[in-house]
Amino acid sequence: MKTETRPATGGQTSGKRPVGRTRASGGAAFALAVVLPPRFTPERVRNDRRYRTLDKYRFIVGFLALPLAFYAVFVISPFLQAIYYSFTDWAGGATANFVGFDNYVKMWNDERFWASLQSSLLLLVVVPLVTLALGIFFAYMITAGGRHRRGQAVSGVAGSSLYKIVYFFPQVLSIALIAVVWQQVYSSRSGLLNGLLGSVGLEGLEQRWLGGDYKLALFSTMAVIAWSFVGFYVVLFSAAMGAIPKDIYEAALLDGAGRAATFFRVTLPLIWDTVRTGWIYMGIQALDAFAVVLIMVPPHALKVTPVYLYERFREGQFGYATAIGVVLLVLSMVFTLIVMRIGRRDQIEY
Repeated sequence: MKTETRPATGGQTSGKRPVGRTRASGGAAFALAVVLPPRFTPERVRNDRRYRTLDKYRFIVGFLALPLAFYAVFVISPFLQAIYYSFTDWAGGATANFVGFDNYVKMWNDERFWASLQSSLLLLVVVPLVTLALGIFFAYMITAGGRHRRGQAVSGVAGSSLYKIVYFFPQVLSIALIAVVWQQVYSSRSGLLNGLLGSVGLEGLEQRWLGGDYKLALFSTMAVIAWSFVGFYVVLFSAAMGAIPKDIYEAALLDGAGRAATFFRVTLPLIWDTVRTGWIYMGIQALDAFAVVLIMVPPHALKVTPVYLYERFREGQFGYATAIGVVLLVLSMVFTLIVMRIGRRDQIEY
């Protein structure tokens, strides 16, 4: 082992100290400086230059330790437990026997599961596109749809704040209340929708909106989900559009761009990151359409995967229901990756 010679000082005699031991003791001192408070740190480490940079890291670790611990206990741990129970025959008791992939094989052969999954996938594809399109359209009309004013490249409509409040109003209502209200609107006997159609002489268009045809019940449900969330995206996209500098709009108008060209070539590219984030969030909400379908739609008319999962839990098939939940988790992750992939754009700085 290599050694280094230390010169004698005063009454001390020169000696040799192993380099390996010096490095080991230095590493131990550094570790103590990270873990121990300053009053417990050896004096020779206190003066080390590396130690002086540890205060900020200790401050960061101290603030992040508790939130990360809560996140691990209340978020990560339930996910791991759900994955474990999906491989068991757990029925709610103390025992849960490992059954391998039996629950997933059962799911593969379950026609009712595939029927519910088909409805959920249709909601996943259609509802985000409709909701985001309406949200972007109304936000653009509010932010840049007003008449041209002197000295302003773009201007919003008069009373834009009032419009935002009206659009956002469904967000303050509980999803259960929304489902009950729309159930009365869609009622085939005394519903508001059929009543309006009859009052204008369109009795032939009156339908059993929820209790009859599957497709009609599905599209009626899509309309309710889109209506309940579009106000949130109107406010979100209005804020994103309001952050775009007016100079960019002025340059576009000087180049002869109209409203449509300005929207597709200026506004939409600059708010695309917000649109992509909203797309992911709305897709997850559509895939988790539980309360609206459970409360508003009769069981025989429409079945989505979250409702089917809930019914299996009520029957005591906890392991099988948990396996369905794991499939929904995987679908959400796949959907997120697809949107992140197809929605990738070069970031525009302004």
